[in-house]
Amino acid sequence: QVQLVESGGGLVQAGGSLRLSCAASGRTASSYAMGWFRQAPGKEREFVAGISWSGGRTNYADSVKGRFTISRDNAKNTLYLQMNSLKPEDTAVYYCAAKYVSSCRTPKECDYWGQGTQVTVSS
Repeated sequence: QVQLVESGGGLVQAGGSLRLSCAASGRTASSYAMGWFRQAPGKEREFVAGISWSGGRTNYADSVKGRFTISRDNAKNTLYLQMNSLKPEDTAVYYCAAKYVSSCRTPKECDYWGQGTQVTVSS
């Protein structure tokens, strides 16, 4: 069992930056591949970025490549998402998710979810 708690969301102007954090608890949290998803009002939850359990492999949605960076610190059981050059279309609730060992690229594949943190980008 893994519990996930996101933090770091807020209101930022277009072009600004935010860093999201996701604290994971559970004895084997570092054995889980993790990722960030987002859901805007009226839209389906979508993949943003993923990272392997070791941190050695990352992948990104095309819409955030070059602007967002996913990372993890297994010693602190914490996942991060550095978001730069934010755009109004990045506005959404951001969720972290985890799957044992292998990655999840769709919501159905993920085993555990956090409660979400709101990111609002004003134009």
